[in-house]
Amino acid sequence: MRPVIYQLFVRHFSNFTEGGVAWGSREQNGCGTFGGVNDAALESLARMGVTHLWLTGVLRHATQTPHPGLPADPPCVVKGLAGSPYAVTDYFDVDPDLATPPEHRMVEFRALLERTRRWGMIPMIDFIPNHVSRCYASAQRPELNFGSGDDTGHFFARDNAFYYLEPCHSSEPLQLPGGVFAPEQGCARVTGNNAATFTPGDYDWYETVKLNYGIDYRRGSSAAEALPAEFTPAEVVPRTWRIMDEVLAYWQGMGVGGFRCDMAHMVPAPFWRWLIVNARLRDAGAFFVAEAYNDHMSLTAGDAHEALLAAGFNGVYDSTAYQALQRMYEGSAWANDLDALQKPDSPIGQRGVRYVENHDEPRLASPQHWAGQGAAAARALMVAQYATTCGPVLFYNGQEVGERADGPTGYGGDNGRTSIFDYTSLPRLQHWTHGGLYDGALMTPEEQSLRAFCARLLPLLQHPALSKGAFYGLNWANMQTPGYGRLPGEDVSGHRLYAFLRHNRKARATVLVVCNFDTSAAADTSIHIPAHACAWAGKKDGDCLFESLLVPEQPSISTTSSALQTTGLPVHLPPGGALILEWK
Repeated sequence: MRPVIYQLFVRHFSNFTEGGVAWGSREQNGCGTFGGVNDAALESLARMGVTHLWLTGVLRHATQTPHPGLPADPPCVVKGLAGSPYAVTDYFDVDPDLATPPEHRMVEFRALLERTRRWGMIPMIDFIPNHVSRCYASAQRPELNFGSGDDTGHFFARDNAFYYLEPCHSSEPLQLPGGVFAPEQGCARVTGNNAATFTPGDYDWYETVKLNYGIDYRRGSSAAEALPAEFTPAEVVPRTWRIMDEVLAYWQGMGVGGFRCDMAHMVPAPFWRWLIVNARLRDAGAFFVAEAYNDHMSLTAGDAHEALLAAGFNGVYDSTAYQALQRMYEGSAWANDLDALQKPDSPIGQRGVRYVENHDEPRLASPQHWAGQGAAAARALMVAQYATTCGPVLFYNGQEVGERADGPTGYGGDNGRTSIFDYTSLPRLQHWTHGGLYDGALMTPEEQSLRAFCARLLPLLQHPALSKGAFYGLNWANMQTPGYGRLPGEDVSGHRLYAFLRHNRKARATVLVVCNFDTSAAADTSIHIPAHACAWAGKKDGDCLFESLLVPEQPSISTTSSALQTTGLPVHLPPGGALILEWK
């Protein structure tokens, strides 16, 4: 089954408190809970086509909110009041914010995992291997605390958990943007984004410290060549490897079936090969998705995406495809250029995770989105990203109703993203969640229409042609077609209209997909399908029938193969619209 991953940020998703204030506390703005993600919510998500539920932000992390037995962390190492879920303070515990009462948090989390499984979805959580909070101290498994026994007199030692700033044992204070962090005076550590400085800045990951996997990261990916192989016994590998294996074993034993691995390229690939092998010995179906980029922080040799897929990941973020759409709207690329991304023989072409939103990117419906009118482009963007390949897809909570990131803000600011640092809400999604009823009773017609579209699109991704079919781009055959995505003054078509075929030879299934990226003008044109494409799809000369799979009210279109090659198939697409037609 093709993975359809729904990113459910628990703090936001099941927060039913309306309104709120900037920099508001939990009491003022509310907070989602494990119990709030009830059977009604899970049934609806399962029926929408979700196969994997990524429960985001559940590990206990640094926060300015105290709970019984858990005092607030120092403000200088907490971004926002709620805190970043990527600054983990205990890998063997969950966020007390998400339970009622907090001391029942593990019981409530286990119950959510069981509910998720009952509805046929695989529960996933974050795994953040590159860094932890500066306040990390596991109360659940103190014997596995990072840093205990470290040789703090050296920047790097193989079995150290951290990297220590030079000169080691310096009297220079660790000056964070929010003040001096007393626990690291005289023994300061490298910040999570490789910032080896006593004065990390506002844009550094100053609230975190980087973990050491047995290599000096300053030497780059070449240092990883001496690391152990995947079947090396645990007692031989660096200590951080062993702790992380214990972390995954703990959550797998609880029923977690998958892990979204944060900034996976910043950790050496030999570790991933070893860890994933061990995880799959415990659960053969363990599902791993890597957030990874080819940037200067990568510790994987060559292309980071391919290296991580070779290490055993089921999928890796396809940021290249996302950025290609962004370039198209910003003016430096055309829809025609998207064909170059569809590489059936490459690992990223088959297992790249496609997305149009996640917590690091602007909301589609936000006025600050790069599409200008992102809400108007939502349908075309989703279809273009999800229907061109066979790999996993990622869907962010609120995307289905056009969430605009206009809930209460704080540290996250007003940047078009729903803040991960603050107690905030999803005002439009609340029209669907309706205080825990999840019946959509408060949705506007616009929200109803978009959610209905998503509820048709996501199950369609299991269609044989879309889950396992090959790709054939049609823009090249339509460059001279009148009205085919041509902007004023252009001689060649294909700027904002995109058409392609997907065909599964074994299932004899073929679909035609057409996307109109123009958010201001409808597309009334025809799609020419040349003889070579007909033969590629195994279609014989004669009558053809195209039935709409995505827009049920659209009537079927009868034509002939010769007409497809000469006059083309007539289509009408509203601004930002998309079609998926099954070719009978």
